[in-house]
Amino acid sequence: MQSSVILLPLTFLLGAGSVGGLLLAILYPRLTTGATLDRQLELIAASGTAPLRGPATDDSRRKRAVEVTLREAEEKLKSKGKRSKPSLLLLMRQGNIRWSRKTYYLICVATGIVAFLLFLSLGGLGMLPAVGFGAAAGLLIPNWYVKVTRTRRFKRFSAEFPNAIDVIVRGIKSGLPLGDCLKIIAAETQEPVKGEFKTLVEDHMLGMPLDDAVQRLPDRIPLSEASFFAIVIAIQSRTGGSLSEALGNLSRVLRERKKMEAKIKAMSGEAKASAGIIGALPVVVAALLYATSPEYIGLLFTTQTGHIVMAACGLLMLGGTLMMRKMINFDF
Repeated sequence: MQSSVILLPLTFLLGAGSVGGLLLAILYPRLTTGATLDRQLELIAASGTAPLRGPATDDSRRKRAVEVTLREAEEKLKSKGKRSKPSLLLLMRQGNIRWSRKTYYLICVATGIVAFLLFLSLGGLGMLPAVGFGAAAGLLIPNWYVKVTRTRRFKRFSAEFPNAIDVIVRGIKSGLPLGDCLKIIAAETQEPVKGEFKTLVEDHMLGMPLDDAVQRLPDRIPLSEASFFAIVIAIQSRTGGSLSEALGNLSRVLRERKKMEAKIKAMSGEAKASAGIIGALPVVVAALLYATSPEYIGLLFTTQTGHIVMAACGLLMLGGTLMMRKMINFDF
């Protein structure tokens, strides 16, 4: 009796600590991102509002125009960060999935029914667990498919995009206008860069200014590479200068980012393997104990105290796993 009285407050404290750690792991990146954007905006605003001494030269006007463009890009990025999550239709469009909202919901219902029948066919598990399993599968599996397809398409775009920029650089150096270079990319490169630039060229042919058409690319492909390209085009359209040199520098930067990403993956491989082993160890030990001494570990499943301990351990495992994931995922 005395041990159970001591165990309940301890379990409550452990559960509260794990929930707090989970909330911190989820909310901390958003808080730090907002603070970083605020500092960048302050620096850009301070540099852009500094008074000029003497007559304004071409270099000073160009510098002021560049600062204004960067400030607008930062404000646009900050406003996007404050918005809600992208809609379902936008997620499917970004993943090049040509489903309607009705089709998506029909697939969810069909997936849930199949999962329900499959779980019910196992037998001995009851109707209510089968209904819960079917509902969870119907909600999660189609959403998981959309997000995985979207992520894979973004990775293919990121891998092919530097080659497309090199095509623009070579075309501009040979005397072609930017619009013709974009048409070459829309006709000759690989997907998904080909499809996105085809949409860009079609917007321009319908009467939209080229600068505005390029600015819509980061909305369809929310990657830093597309944002960098749109910023370079915006700066060149407002201030002039050598577009081939600017895009050449951008291509080198993107390739160096890829090299850095590969190096980070190689260096963090050991940490990820260690985190996987640590996360799987309690489950493996519990399974071995259940196979060798079921009466020893069976108390966790047959007593109320065991249920409380399992719930607390599950919360702690979830919080620890998310914390390890946050520690080994590097943002650059």
